[in-house]
Amino acid sequence: MPQTSSSTPQVWLLPDGGPQARAEPWLAHWQAQGHRQLEQHDWQRPLRGDWSARLQETLVDAEAPVVLVASGLGCILTAWWAAHSPAAAKVRGALLIAPTDVEDPALREQLPGWAPIALKPLPFPCLVIGRKPPAGCSLERAQALAHAWGAPFAVLDDPAPDAGEALLQSL
Repeated sequence: MPQTSSSTPQVWLLPDGGPQARAEPWLAHWQAQGHRQLEQHDWQRPLRGDWSARLQETLVDAEAPVVLVASGLGCILTAWWAAHSPAAAKVRGALLIAPTDVEDPALREQLPGWAPIALKPLPFPCLVIGRKPPAGCSLERAQALAHAWGAPFAVLDDPAPDAGEALLQSL
C-alpha cells in the first residue's frame, strides 16, 4: 500500500453494487496500485443506510485528505453521504463514474430505499463521468446530476485506468 503523508491523499474506491452492477476494469488496476476499496456487507442487496454508515466509519478513521473514486451506486452513495456528514470535510475531491439513476422506475424496484438522490452541491471538488454507451443512467441524466452536484461533466467511451489516473490528478 502506498505511504501517505498529510498532503498525499488516500484514494478510496467505491464500486457499484446491486443486481445491475457491472465489473469495472479500472477497479482491479487501481487496487493493484495500492488504493483501497471500501468493503460492504452485502454487494447484491445494498442498503443505503448500511453503505452510508460504512463509508462514515471508514472516513472518520481515515487520515485526511481523502479522494473518492466511485462508480454506479457508489456515486449516489457519495452524494448522499456528503450531504449528511461532517466528515466530508476530509475529502479533497471525488471522481464519480457512470452514476446509477436510482430514481428510474426500473431500478427503483431493484434498489429500494436509494431514492431520492441527494441533489445538493458537493462540499468538495468532483468530476462526473458519463459513459458511452450509457449504463444505468442516460447521459442527459448524468449531466443533470453533475450540474446538481456542482461538478463538471465529461463523457468517455470506457474509462481506462490511465485516463482515470489523469482525471484523479486533476482533482
